[in-house]
Amino acid sequence: MKIRDVLKTHKEGIALEFFPPKTMDGMAAFLLVVEELKAFDPLYISMTYGAGGTTRERTVNALRWLREDGCLPLMSHLTGIGATRDSIGAIVDELESLGIDNILALRGDPPKDLPGFDPSKGDFPFARDLVDFLRKTGLFSLGVAVYPEGHPRSPSLAKDLEYTKRKIDRGADFAITQMFFDNRYFYRFRDRAARAGITIPIIPGIMPIVDCKRTREFADVCSATIPKDILDRMEPVSDLPEDMRKLGVEFAVKQVEDLMKHGVSYFHFYTMNRADSVSDILVALGREFQRTQAAA
Repeated sequence: MKIRDVLKTHKEGIALEFFPPKTMDGMAAFLLVVEELKAFDPLYISMTYGAGGTTRERTVNALRWLREDGCLPLMSHLTGIGATRDSIGAIVDELESLGIDNILALRGDPPKDLPGFDPSKGDFPFARDLVDFLRKTGLFSLGVAVYPEGHPRSPSLAKDLEYTKRKIDRGADFAITQMFFDNRYFYRFRDRAARAGITIPIIPGIMPIVDCKRTREFADVCSATIPKDILDRMEPVSDLPEDMRKLGVEFAVKQVEDLMKHGVSYFHFYTMNRADSVSDILVALGREFQRTQAAA
């Protein structure tokens, strides 16, 4: 089922993002995590895809397992950087054969093992080029990424919004934000987007902090601000994984509750292939009734 139709028929809900396991043992553990979190009735499940197709086979295998395991709407990430029309056409054919109806169209990061790589030489130097190509196939509901604090490579917030609107206008049905930890950035972005005439659903991406050091590294890469009050409480328990995880759940619950008070009804959780934190967050938010219904 296409996500654009899911969002039309559901006024609220959650979505879950995973990355493809590297081994068959990892796949078995991954499927157990998915099965546990499916009890919360997600609107869709998304699967990441490495820049330049570096995880193509693993991404497709994971999607194939999920397709065989159930009937939830599935979305594959797809990156354009370094790709050709032929290579993207091949993965499109593969996804179509699996019954995948949804793609998150991304530019992607330059390959780390190719210094001096020039993304402008490929067929898809920008996400909008990939959106345009995929829209013309007529096969998929398309999502794009947006950045509440601006894309790290954008020269300004104004330019970032200009680029964002260009790719949305090429045919995106919905947008998912990069992780953020200070809701004020999301509200400001949402207001700027509305003034620019962006009307598609903007779904906030929620990243539970389970590892302060790793999350700080992620945040540095994508220029996401972690508020000082969160860091001040996290750093003393940096060597106590369970205490840190519980704090991360607490912060995420407060973040989502505040977003709900400000009219947000969809949430895209970056699970990091773990069930415990997202499960605890959803139970704390009052979604445990879905677990009960699913188990009945």
